[in-house]
Amino acid sequence: MQGHQNAAYDACGVGHALVDIQYAVDTEFLEKMGLAKGLMTLVDEQRQKELSLALAQPPLACCSGGSAANTLIGVAAFGGRAHLTCLVGDDRWGEFFRRDLQAAGVHCSDSARVAGITGQCTVFITPDADRTMNTCLGVGCRLTPDHLEPSVIENSRLLYLEGYLAGCDNGLATCREGLRLARQHGTLVALTLSDPSVVEAARREFVALVDAGLDLIFCNEHEAMVLTGRNERRAAGRDMSRLAPIVCMTCGADGALLYQQGEEIAVPGEPVEAVDSTGAGDMFAAGVIYGLTHGYTLAQSGRLGAYAAAQVVAQIGSRLGRSLAGQIDSILHVR
Repeated sequence: MQGHQNAAYDACGVGHALVDIQYAVDTEFLEKMGLAKGLMTLVDEQRQKELSLALAQPPLACCSGGSAANTLIGVAAFGGRAHLTCLVGDDRWGEFFRRDLQAAGVHCSDSARVAGITGQCTVFITPDADRTMNTCLGVGCRLTPDHLEPSVIENSRLLYLEGYLAGCDNGLATCREGLRLARQHGTLVALTLSDPSVVEAARREFVALVDAGLDLIFCNEHEAMVLTGRNERRAAGRDMSRLAPIVCMTCGADGALLYQQGEEIAVPGEPVEAVDSTGAGDMFAAGVIYGLTHGYTLAQSGRLGAYAAAQVVAQIGSRLGRSLAGQIDSILHVR
């Protein structure tokens, strides 16, 4: 499942451009502010300001983010080539996002910058390493099919679509057009379901997108249960396995269940002390995408994903602070 052999990019992605701003809080703060623990909630600019005023301490970290951006940054950390299609505002955060993304090894076109406010994701990390996210999308919600770059999709091995786009008026239309362009050029297509609340709100639309034909689906067990209507991990996984040639379902500390042509592959989780689960699923997807676009088996790619996810869970922040390029063989032979 390598896609184009001479592609300029191993993966290109379409998703929201967000500046991740991370805070350490206790559960009492979440309750006081009426925050839904462990979920991503879309908020407007007024609510974002209200939350900022309630936080007495400085942030732990700030970095370019968004689900697709995090995954592509992970692909680059493995040594892959990646490109993100997104929109940022003409404010200081937009300039920060572009510079930070490019410093992480991910290309972003000049046309990505438009008038308006850059999206921000405030991440609240509790002592149990869970993360609660409040996201103000800013200009990111203005992404339309016209912003897609056919030449980038044509020259990529894989197109990665972010499920969070379902929360915008033209998000799913953009995904459908991206899928059409990918099919036209023989580019593989992957979709991440992103969040249980997003799947619940747009279940019918996700099913229609899946029916249009995907090569790879990423989800966690909760998202799989919402999409399939099942209330048990493996039952949901088996139903998901019928939706695409390859399905990767993460299961928290238990690792992941991968499905390919009716076969279930269990990938155990890496033993680490969890500090912050932000970006774990995104990093898992990065390892799998890198592996599959570089000739590794699904099982090997899953191990790369599990390793990368464990490294990011053991630290604060949604990305690795080091390159994994050149370490592939040692990661795969760690057991």
